[in-house]
Amino acid sequence: MKTYTAADANPAALRDKLTVIYGYGSQGRAHARNLHESGFKVLVAARPDGASFKQAQADGLAVDTPENAIPKADLIALLTPDMVQAELYEKVVAPLARPGVALLFAHGFNVHFGEITPRTDLDVFLVAPKGPGALVRSQYEEGRGVPSLFAIHQDATGKARELALAYADGIGGTRGGVIETTFAEETETDLFGEQAVLCGGATELVVMGFETLVEAGYQPEIAYYECLHELKLIVDLLYEGGITRMHQFISETAQYGDLTRGPRVVDEHTRQQMRAVLREIQDGQFAREWIAEHKAGRGRYQELKQRDLDHQIESVGARLRANMSWLQDSAKKKAA
Repeated sequence: MKTYTAADANPAALRDKLTVIYGYGSQGRAHARNLHESGFKVLVAARPDGASFKQAQADGLAVDTPENAIPKADLIALLTPDMVQAELYEKVVAPLARPGVALLFAHGFNVHFGEITPRTDLDVFLVAPKGPGALVRSQYEEGRGVPSLFAIHQDATGKARELALAYADGIGGTRGGVIETTFAEETETDLFGEQAVLCGGATELVVMGFETLVEAGYQPEIAYYECLHELKLIVDLLYEGGITRMHQFISETAQYGDLTRGPRVVDEHTRQQMRAVLREIQDGQFAREWIAEHKAGRGRYQELKQRDLDHQIESVGARLRANMSWLQDSAKKKAA
């Protein structure tokens, strides 16, 4: 596996071209600001009456409507939410993009599952930082970079790879290392990680642990500290140095409990369920389900989300976090 660095990138391939950022959310804002400060020509596409238009102006970036910006673009970074990308591509990007320009994504969902079929004259690739936009921005400001993935879906001009690496370099990705993948691999592993481990798996484990302690008669506040609050301590150790570092910094009692009880909680049944989740991603079942849910008005999605928001762990946590001043300081820093 090759890890691409700044030495492999040719920023000049893109620096004098116009990059249009369409979607000024977490990733879009970070990409636009980093590219701009790397000396790239950046134009943000946004509705004049929207918050994104005003935010981009406040950030010192050039802004125009999508209808005016897209025809000028040499590279279009389509960074809007997954569920609106297909419509925006069909209504705005496909009819207005000039022949032979580049189309970039930060996630392969719509292309991989066939919701977007790009024009054959376009270079189509993705550059996906492995971290949220706030981290992409903060690491860039500190002279570092978040590791990223890139993939080529369509190389119409023969320059797609060069443009992808130039873009990755412009947002700081080559500072952290860039790995080549495919749209299928990026999409399927990203969805699996979110569903089985990072979001779905982790939150269900936390909530179930909290409920188990509360049902046994322990104070909800204590259960919150033990099952949610202290999770950050372990995740930070894993993030910094893997399982090895975690074992270096937890007690031998915790290690023994980990080694003997952990496999009883997350067991072979869990592995089988993970495999089933992965199959549903690979065969498109999850994508079809989520697209249908979105088109139907998101009723079930809102109901399930509200159930999470109404859980006792949230009200307990809100009270306890109100006394953690460092959290408010961190939130203010991320919003800047």
